[in-house]
Amino acid sequence: MSDLVLTDVGKSFPTQTEPLQILENVSLEMTRGQNLAILGPSGSGKSTLLQIAGTLDSPTSGSVELCGTNPFELDERALAAFRNKNIGFVFQDHHLLKQLSAVENVLIPRLAEGPTTAQDMDRAKSLLDQVGLGHRLDHRPSELSGGERQRVSIARALMNQPSLLLADEPTGNLDQANAELIGQLLIDVQQSAQPATMLMVVTHSPALAAGMQQTYQLKHRRLVKQTESQE
Repeated sequence: MSDLVLTDVGKSFPTQTEPLQILENVSLEMTRGQNLAILGPSGSGKSTLLQIAGTLDSPTSGSVELCGTNPFELDERALAAFRNKNIGFVFQDHHLLKQLSAVENVLIPRLAEGPTTAQDMDRAKSLLDQVGLGHRLDHRPSELSGGERQRVSIARALMNQPSLLLADEPTGNLDQANAELIGQLLIDVQQSAQPATMLMVVTHSPALAAGMQQTYQLKHRRLVKQTESQE
């Protein structure tokens, strides 16, 4: 049974003349432990699809189900709690809070559920160690390199042990060397996560996509499966 199911998802935006169709009849299924990349030029709808999968935007048509729940049937407060528990995000820009240390930034997803515990702190430290920043716990974002800041954002995305990890151009702001390191790190942490998680990446980078188990491309508002690499 699939853990993420998108069925005939469509998305359009109103204009003064006629609706602007961004996505049309997009269907996709994933189970825990799987990863995939979605390629496509700017404006093809990649980020829109990711935002719908991440419940940050709602589809105009079709349905989304994550872990047996249609999140768009929840009220606003329940949806926010569902998203925080089940979905982790890594964006092109790290979106770290500049006044907080690395470990404090990683703890942010826990704050939505109440005060953090010693166990939460241990997990945050462990995650930073996993991404190679165990020696930078108390450093603020301004004291970290671009690649290091993105590593912190990956650790933060994993803090609540999400069912689904979403990455929107996660290497877009990095030089080639750091892009390769971050791309491989994303795959490594997703594959080693316990409990298992799913990883969906939207990217312009064929190199990043090549490391994923499956690759799709958005063409003419529809999702087309390109390749499936050896596992």
